[in-house]
Amino acid sequence: MKFDKIIHEPARLRIMMILTGIEQADFNFLLTTLSLTRGNLSRHIEKLETAGYLKVIKSFNGRLPNTSYQIIKTGSNALTKYWENLDKLRKSGQAK
Repeated sequence: MKFDKIIHEPARLRIMMILTGIEQADFNFLLTTLSLTRGNLSRHIEKLETAGYLKVIKSFNGRLPNTSYQIIKTGSNALTKYWENLDKLRKSGQAK
């Protein structure tokens, strides 16, 4: 059984879990919710985007730029597979 190393990192797993529960989240929401530094959050988002798990949405709120993120089908499928593998591992360690 192989775990997705991109998702397995705790901060990235938390990002994926947040995005699974909502339509999209902006950078500041994730920053506040996760208590990460700007640079650290940016790096984790970059890894998830490069893996094809997130979509980056650039827009403006008035004159201010806003960046939001949305989990896409590939990311949702990868997260589901991650949980399935974790569940298999957990069940394999139970006494029968």
